[in-house]
Amino acid sequence: MTRAHAARSARGVTLLELLVVLSIMAVVSALVVPMFGGGVSTTDMKSAARQLAAGMRLARSEAVATRTETRVTLDLERHTFRVARDPREHALPAKLEIKLVTAQSDIESEKTGSIRFFPDGGSNGGRVTLAAGERKYEVDVDWLTGRVAILD
Repeated sequence: MTRAHAARSARGVTLLELLVVLSIMAVVSALVVPMFGGGVSTTDMKSAARQLAAGMRLARSEAVATRTETRVTLDLERHTFRVARDPREHALPAKLEIKLVTAQSDIESEKTGSIRFFPDGGSNGGRVTLAAGERKYEVDVDWLTGRVAILD
């Protein structure tokens, strides 16, 4: 092998070749990444869990302050929840899978149920699971103390 041939084979790749490869990788990743995305981001899930937990804490506070039972009603089909005596309906991300575990007497239909808070600060207890694929957050309500916690 001559010196000229050895120098040519050892010089590496040109800038143009490198740019072509990077361009191809960018195009492929731009096409592939949206195929695996499209779900709910972790930030949106956590935000929804915090919003639901805040609504439940509000309901507990209202129950204690007004000395009346207060409900948080969840509509699993429409992805909304409502706190009693609050005219607003709070929306949760539509792509979330929502599951409600509560007392049998508080299940109004297959897609609607509620968690009650009592004047002494307690609750009937329950858990709302917000999931998207393998990721999930659970908003847990302790039946004895009415304490609301977010579990992940």
